[in-house]
Amino acid sequence: MDINSFIHDLTSIVGSQGIITSPKDTEIYNTDWRQIFQGNSIAVLRPQNTQEVSDVVKLCVQYDVTIIPQGGNTSLVGGATPLKQGNQIVLSLSRMNKIRNIDTIDSTMTVEAGVILEEAQNAAKNAGLYLPIVIASQGSAQIGGVIATNAGGNNTLRYGNAREFVLGLEVVTADGQILHNLRRLRKDNTGYALKQIFIGSEGTLGIITAAVLHLHPFPHSTEVALCAVPDLQHALRLLHLFNNYNPAALQAFEYISQKGMDLVCQHFPELNFPLETKAPVYIVVELAIPAQGDGLRELFETVLEKAFEEEIILDAVLAESETQRLNLWRFREEQSESQKLSGANIKNDVSVPISSIPEFIERATQACEAIYPGIQVAPFGHLGDGNIHFNLVQPANGDSKDFMNKSHDLMDAVCAVVYDLEGSFSAEHGIGQLKNYMMPSWRGGVELELMEKIKQSLDPKNILNPGKIFPN
Repeated sequence: MDINSFIHDLTSIVGSQGIITSPKDTEIYNTDWRQIFQGNSIAVLRPQNTQEVSDVVKLCVQYDVTIIPQGGNTSLVGGATPLKQGNQIVLSLSRMNKIRNIDTIDSTMTVEAGVILEEAQNAAKNAGLYLPIVIASQGSAQIGGVIATNAGGNNTLRYGNAREFVLGLEVVTADGQILHNLRRLRKDNTGYALKQIFIGSEGTLGIITAAVLHLHPFPHSTEVALCAVPDLQHALRLLHLFNNYNPAALQAFEYISQKGMDLVCQHFPELNFPLETKAPVYIVVELAIPAQGDGLRELFETVLEKAFEEEIILDAVLAESETQRLNLWRFREEQSESQKLSGANIKNDVSVPISSIPEFIERATQACEAIYPGIQVAPFGHLGDGNIHFNLVQPANGDSKDFMNKSHDLMDAVCAVVYDLEGSFSAEHGIGQLKNYMMPSWRGGVELELMEKIKQSLDPKNILNPGKIFPN
């Protein structure tokens, strides 16, 4: 391939402002957020519109160059990072960042793939509506990537994953065609639901360029508490208690381990620990309803009083201001960052039946401690929907390289427990490069065969995001 001709033809499509070729400037696109995966690319393309994306894809097919679609580059599994071979381009959607339309009657928002999730949330709020996809990386994650990974987040318990918000998609296929499917319909049974094929496909089947999202009424009344709980069995009893009183008001139910809380307090000392009692388990509970002043505070106090009476919780604090509400949430949101600051860490994004969570945490902890004595086990996550981020941090003052060399052994040990409990090794982060080797044993047989047939049918030349999801 004549690289100079290829670069010239790419530049003619996106202009000089839409292409980056300097190794110094492409490095940030070639490295994942965790700095575990480092790849190479011929160039980074930053198209401004869907037609440019289409033209770039057609040119890459002509030159037999593969494409790595990239949103905010916040993937935790190397899903948006190029491979080391280097015969590929990174296609960043960051310049396609327009909010095309908000319809307050339909409660819909039409956005381009490069719109930052937090900006979309703010635009919805300004229109009196709510986009309740709440994730730690929402200040940099882009809508296209959120949909391509079917992101979950803190509010999945109430609203579901990203899939539940998508009414329509605009997608560029692997041969450069444009699928115009930006319909604002709640009901549409005309054949196959094509949009569902691309949601959660991690950019391996098509490049999402725009989406119609279903919005919700804005929750004008919100209450948050941090609870100290004796163990996970009691945490599940607390969840059951809130569901018994008013399941429609329960928006989030998030778990923090004692180790996870300790690491946040260590690295973020400005967050003064607000409880008088320390505990093995902490739960952040958020209730929210659209109406203002409709007894939400009283409901929260009633449930917590009942929880104290039944000795379900040891201590609790209700946020008294917006500042305190945000600070209580930071104990949960800074989990990943505090672990990163503590040294090398291994992430396991898994799900098991909610009732199996206590058994999973106990067994997986014992398995990891047996493999690597001194390991810091710091699980946290979405207890209300069964998704736990079973994260592992190197021992204090330990050797990070030696620790990371045990990644597969530790991940396999955790996932063996997950498998035994009929769970999933990928709950919301995706598979990417990190976990694709697990696919044959977890999704083998007919299930994996059908996935491979879909990939072969939609992308026969393996142009889009090769090396992700599938082990080959």
